[in-house]
Amino acid sequence: MIVITAPTGNIGVRLLPLLLESAPARGEELRVVVRDPARLPESVREHVEVVIGSHGDAEVVDRAFEGADAVFWLVPPDSAKTPTDAFSSFTRPAAEALAAHGVGHVVGVSALGRGTPLADSAGLVTASLAMDDLIADTGVAYRALANPSFYENLLEEADSIREKGVFTDVVDADRKAPLVSVTDIAAVAAGLLLDRSWTGSGSVPVLGPQDLSPSDLARVMSEQLGRPVRYERRPFDELRTTLVAHGLDEAFVDGIVEMKQAKDQGLDAGVTRAPDNATPTTFDQWCAEVLKPAVLG
Repeated sequence: MIVITAPTGNIGVRLLPLLLESAPARGEELRVVVRDPARLPESVREHVEVVIGSHGDAEVVDRAFEGADAVFWLVPPDSAKTPTDAFSSFTRPAAEALAAHGVGHVVGVSALGRGTPLADSAGLVTASLAMDDLIADTGVAYRALANPSFYENLLEEADSIREKGVFTDVVDADRKAPLVSVTDIAAVAAGLLLDRSWTGSGSVPVLGPQDLSPSDLARVMSEQLGRPVRYERRPFDELRTTLVAHGLDEAFVDGIVEMKQAKDQGLDAGVTRAPDNATPTTFDQWCAEVLKPAVLG
């Protein structure tokens, strides 16, 4: 039995089809934890067991993890909470349920940075790494998918790119860093969930095929969209003020800003790209298949 949390999220909606395609042939049953089953496609609901509720709720995860062999764990960050509450406090009931039910393997969505000097002051990344420790301390075999920033974050800039030809962030325009597609993250997660020959705890970097700077992104977007796109760097103070004005918890906002500051200082550069951690989807390909329809469609 494989349990999938957050099955309707950006990664979950891509992970489920991969598991549905391969799990039955391996004799694996699938169970999902979801607040609103109506958000699951009917084709999915027919082939999975559904546990309704939040996977941050002790009673829900107790039911969901009974008889489970493996769990896909993803915490949806809650901007109304502090980073610690959003990650570790949310995860603590699940950690207790993992131990109580003797779940063997867990694959979790986390972040790059472990082992670097910046990891202890990287805001949401630091909170995510503490969540990993909480899960690993239960004794399960654990693999934390250590991700950089997602290509999909740029979809939040689609209106600005369409209307102004501009996207913004707070990192230096020439700061190169790995980026990854959520489709590739889902594929790595599926492989680990289906082949559970691994033991112990550790991180699995998911780096994408190349490092790119905001200037590189602007060049590729301009080529793919057939119109000029430029990058504007925002001050960190402006980012903080904007997020607070949108009603986010101030401690959570500080966590975002600290994470961005750490990334600007090279947080994501601590892992060398290799054949086993370089995923295939290029930024050019993602722009053509995802961003271009969002901006021009």
